[in-house]
Amino acid sequence: MAAAALSSAATATPARRHAALPSFAGLRRAPNAESLQLPSSTGRRGRGRAALTVRASNNPKLPAGRRLRVAVIGGGPAGGCAAETLAKGGVETVLIERKMDNCKPCGGAIPLCMVGEFDLPQDIIDRRVRKMKMISPSNVSVDIGRTLKPDEYIGMLRREVLDSYLRERAEKSGATLVNGLFLRMDKPAGPGERYRVHYNKYDGRAVGEPVTLEVDAVIGADGANSRVAKSIGAGNYEFAIAFQERMRIPAEKMEYYEERAEMYVGLDVSPDFYAWVFPKSDHVAVGTGTVTHKGDIKLLQEATRNRAGDKIDGAVTFRVEAHPIPEHPRPRRAVDQVALVGDAAGYVTKCSGEGIYFAAKSGRMCAEEIVRGSENGTRTITEADLRRYLAKFDKLYWPTYKVLDVLQKVFYRSNPAKEAFVEMCADEYVQKMTFDSYLYKRVVPGTPLEDLKLAVKTIGCLVRANALRNEMNKIGIYS
Repeated sequence: MAAAALSSAATATPARRHAALPSFAGLRRAPNAESLQLPSSTGRRGRGRAALTVRASNNPKLPAGRRLRVAVIGGGPAGGCAAETLAKGGVETVLIERKMDNCKPCGGAIPLCMVGEFDLPQDIIDRRVRKMKMISPSNVSVDIGRTLKPDEYIGMLRREVLDSYLRERAEKSGATLVNGLFLRMDKPAGPGERYRVHYNKYDGRAVGEPVTLEVDAVIGADGANSRVAKSIGAGNYEFAIAFQERMRIPAEKMEYYEERAEMYVGLDVSPDFYAWVFPKSDHVAVGTGTVTHKGDIKLLQEATRNRAGDKIDGAVTFRVEAHPIPEHPRPRRAVDQVALVGDAAGYVTKCSGEGIYFAAKSGRMCAEEIVRGSENGTRTITEADLRRYLAKFDKLYWPTYKVLDVLQKVFYRSNPAKEAFVEMCADEYVQKMTFDSYLYKRVVPGTPLEDLKLAVKTIGCLVRANALRNEMNKIGIYS
């Protein structure tokens, strides 16, 4: 969660307003899509999932004694949740992941609803953040957690801990976990044939052993550099580079970040994104990202450390991480019996950079449609089954992706615009709408009067920002 203080006010408007928005790259509206049969949570805390209802399928039955076999490539949140759902649904599941201790440069923030919806144990959550600071280019800071209730928080965790937990849970559910590097796959040669997945198997070996696995379907959950996506011609997308340092800071300074996270905006830390200081169990994660200035990422990171200033004095960096982050969904996300989920599909929101929840959700939703279409692994599946997953996902989340794309273009374009953005974050109505929408991943209806006030205030902030930029340009200070 980050830099999304206006998104909820926009996405919380009545559904009829969404229809006026043009289609977003890679996502399609699905007005006739089936309503989601598995509510992710009930109520604000998430009381678990409804039972998976398997519909009657016209897909051909598999030979007696054989179950549908699916290869899940990638063991992050998307792959782990997909593998668990498949295995529980009676599908023979093989999850292939090369880096079992992968530490992705990720802020590690998750919405409160994810804890209940995905049955996450409390001990994998490092910090429960209730105090968020948004800091402008001129170092004006705004506290944006004032509307949180006592039992509400943003979860902060380490990706290596979350990913490992989800993979282990998938394995306990019946999935086969393989330490391997996916290389390529061959399409079925004809009717009745299967995909041939080629990978190097490690499992403790220094040199991989070449292995070929025959499967009926493939889920690509292998991240922004997805080889599965390349193999099906899914198309390219713009991407950001995220750079993060894990730092241990003195205990007295760590107390400041006990329940607090910070986000910095400004051309110095990122021309088109934001920088962060997020607390973990015994350290802080300090990072930034950019699409337009990838070559300057180390300079932007240095500026981020400088902006954090004496709050991280005495820091000792023990890990440096960098990774591409997709900026929008891929043009193609399902071809024949192959589907993409998580970062491989491009499910990271602009402006906020949120991806963990959408990765887990897409992995689960994709797997649910495979279980339904195969009648618990007893029948083949078709591209139509996978497209039902796409239709449902797009119907739920297309407005969020589009609105955050617009907000990034409006508020991240200059320092004055970023000052206006931080000013907007001080509005309590914006904060309430933001956190209600972010924490529970639901559309929160606003009141017409407050929405009108917010619109007027937004225009006023943008007008002042534009005037400030013009004055700065006059005196030769470009922003």
